[in-house]
Amino acid sequence: MLKIDNLGVKYGAVSGVKKIDLLVNQGELVALLGANGAGKSTTLLAVAGALKCDQGSIVFNGQDITLYPPEKTIRMGIAMVPETRDVFPDLTTHENLKLGAFIRSRDKVGIEQDLEKMYGLFPILKDRVNQSAGTLSGGEQQQLVIARALMSRPKLLLLDEPSLGLAPAIVDHIFELILHLKNQGLTILLVEQNAVKALQLADRAYVLSLGTVATAGPAKDIASNSDLASIYFGN
Repeated sequence: MLKIDNLGVKYGAVSGVKKIDLLVNQGELVALLGANGAGKSTTLLAVAGALKCDQGSIVFNGQDITLYPPEKTIRMGIAMVPETRDVFPDLTTHENLKLGAFIRSRDKVGIEQDLEKMYGLFPILKDRVNQSAGTLSGGEQQQLVIARALMSRPKLLLLDEPSLGLAPAIVDHIFELILHLKNQGLTILLVEQNAVKALQLADRAYVLSLGTVATAGPAKDIASNSDLASIYFGN
């Protein structure tokens, strides 16, 4: 579904990623691991069209999307959940979710059906339906931004640090939700600092170091690799 070849992205004169090759097959959950500054979020932002590539290509379902802006990638079926958990704070939970379906604005019946589906998948959001999103807890906001992304009916979901800053019990719940989405057949590219939990869910994993792929392979093999800690933390 997603093929990245020789990807390079710069911030001014500084390389965020360089010469990254990455593959995500349909229905897979692929984990993207590495220390802070390794290039994980940069890679996701490039796929989503929020950062421009300096070299290489990004192909989605056989179509080159390297130069596509975010408004075009989302219409193609790519939705991203950023690590910043950006909600529209003055809008209600319900209004935030409806904004997630803006590319389907004419599909009134389908949107209502998907809203009910989201409230079934994320029950706490149904309890907070008329509450301003800015007053939700961190865990509730994380569920909201995931649900909002799903409202676009994506073919590929990009998740950037979904467990960041959350209490352990909430982290477990978030990963249960991700596993459910995977089991429903959704293709997921997951960036996550919690390597142990990510590798438990993933089919395959890539470990980035200083903007390049340090190692890649089946998640179970990466998890059992005795050198994972040194690769992950850059020691």
